Amino acid sequence: MMRSKTSQYFSINIKFILICAFFLLLICILITNSPSSFSSQQTPEIHKIANSSESTKEPKPESATVLACDPSLDSLTIQTCTKIPPSLAHALVHYATTNITPQQTLKEISVSLRVLENKAPCNFLVFGLGHDSLMWTALNHGGRTVFLEEDKSWIDQIQAKLPTLESYHVDYDTKLTQADELMEIGMGEEDCKLVSDPRFSKCQLSLKGFPSEIYDIEWDLIMVDAPTGYFEGAPGRMSAIYTAGLMARNRENGETDVFVHDVDRKVEDQFSNAFLCQGYFREQQGRIRHFTIPSHRARLGRPFCP
Repeated sequence: MMRSKTSQYFSINIKFILICAFFLLLICILITNSPSSFSSQQTPEIHKIANSSESTKEPKPESATVLACDPSLDSLTIQTCTKIPPSLAHALVHYATTNITPQQTLKEISVSLRVLENKAPCNFLVFGLGHDSLMWTALNHGGRTVFLEEDKSWIDQIQAKLPTLESYHVDYDTKLTQADELMEIGMGEEDCKLVSDPRFSKCQLSLKGFPSEIYDIEWDLIMVDAPTGYFEGAPGRMSAIYTAGLMARNRENGETDVFVHDVDRKVEDQFSNAFLCQGYFREQQGRIRHFTIPSHRARLGRPFCP
């Protein structure tokens, strides 16, 4: 992600939309936890997570799980006291008190938001740490959102302000000037068309230096918005795009939604089409492109691209 990220031409609109969206999410949470929905929604969830030993215990009285806002209310008019989820509260305060807004436009954010509305809480991996990171964490409330960042000093700066974000420092050994060479390797070598754990892939494009748990988790969403790719000495996103696609294909079953930002640039455009595949393309809004990639382990024999 670019560090400048301070262009303000749409900051007021984005901030207004974000605050409204968070309040709408809060209203949904309050409705979901209202007395009318409590008996129909909460009880099945308790049975779902209870183990065999716990299932034999007597259920807790309703007063243990529903707090009366007003002791004078009878059982028919009792209301539920709820709190704003911490991730949502932090996001509201952060974006309400800063002039720096997410670098994606409203239409671009909406592409990922529609998927999160269906999949959250889920596992969400983001290449890049930036001013939109708290927003992604809040929109994936209850799930796990992890950020991979190339700039250690930038991590320290963001974590000083937003210590709840989960981020890891990673190194890239490519240069943007190698893009054409890496494209030839990726398209020409058979090793780059084999689906495997990225750590053990023989393809030169595969990134192998992430923390182990990054490879062990099956990611439901992957956002490629890093590393830096706007000047010749930058690492470029060639390997990040390829590895995101490899992770998606290598999951045991299901599918992964992969988003690539800045597709107005040559590398992001060409590498996303080549390694995330036109056959898996879903939509593009502005500079963001969305692909849905199924597991290749669940059905052996799939071609790398359909």
